[in-house]
Amino acid sequence: MLISSDFIREAAREAGFDLCGVARARVLTERAETLDRWITDGAESGLMQYMRLNRDRRLDPAMLVEGAKTVVVCAVNYKNRAWQQEGSAKVASYAYATDYHHTIQQMLGSVLELIAARYPDTKGRCFCDTAPILEKAWAVEAGLGWVGKNSLLITPQYGSFVMLGEIVIDAECDGYDEPFVGDGCGDCRTCIDACPNNAISVQRTINASRCISRLTNERLPEGTAQPSPDMLNGWLAGCDECQSCCPHNRATPFFTNPAFTPVIDHADTTPDFWRALTEEDFQIIFGRTPLSRIGLKALKSRL
Repeated sequence: MLISSDFIREAAREAGFDLCGVARARVLTERAETLDRWITDGAESGLMQYMRLNRDRRLDPAMLVEGAKTVVVCAVNYKNRAWQQEGSAKVASYAYATDYHHTIQQMLGSVLELIAARYPDTKGRCFCDTAPILEKAWAVEAGLGWVGKNSLLITPQYGSFVMLGEIVIDAECDGYDEPFVGDGCGDCRTCIDACPNNAISVQRTINASRCISRLTNERLPEGTAQPSPDMLNGWLAGCDECQSCCPHNRATPFFTNPAFTPVIDHADTTPDFWRALTEEDFQIIFGRTPLSRIGLKALKSRL
């Protein structure tokens, strides 16, 4: 029995996603060259050694789910009023809300449960940064948007302020979305020029050794010095520079899913706020956000 793609999209809407596309599972052979070049060039520079692992799994969803036939890609808009911050003590806008990994995993789980309830023989797995899968490439395959020059997925409806999640299932659907065709970036290179550390290449990849988001979020190799405030352009956690300057984000709506409501107004998180914050209050306010993985001590060291 073929699974109804319309049923999947409706299940995604019920779970709180803003976009959902359905792609036929296949080996992404055309993405191999870009992936290999990024790894070979050493763009991760010791910060993301895990990218060297499971190279083939990233290209073939059947290595993640046996008999994979379909990749469902879901996206949710998370844009909030922190998207154009200035000055010091800046935090990436996504980090003001509950950790998206947990939120999206729960949302994906709800979709998969609905699919399994209607199609009991179907098996699948949910992914949100939890396995080696080329989520942006699959989002293009599912018709959600294109990979912009800032290396992020850009959707016509919500720009690049979207979080992605995938469900790989072992059943075929009655219809699949067409891959997104075209490039909305054109000759624009605003994001490339706006990056404070020149981390964005013209090949739409990121040099992680320079990327502020990676420097502030990834666990650094043992013995590596913490980035100095001078390297971070006022950012304590993450970075929205290449998104806040993007023309495709100017007129897009703010989030509507309540799960992405900020736990605090970004305007209140001044340098003095962070300096005065105690560990106890930090856990009370930010304990369920991505900031909890970074820790208050590290955040204060970047002021």
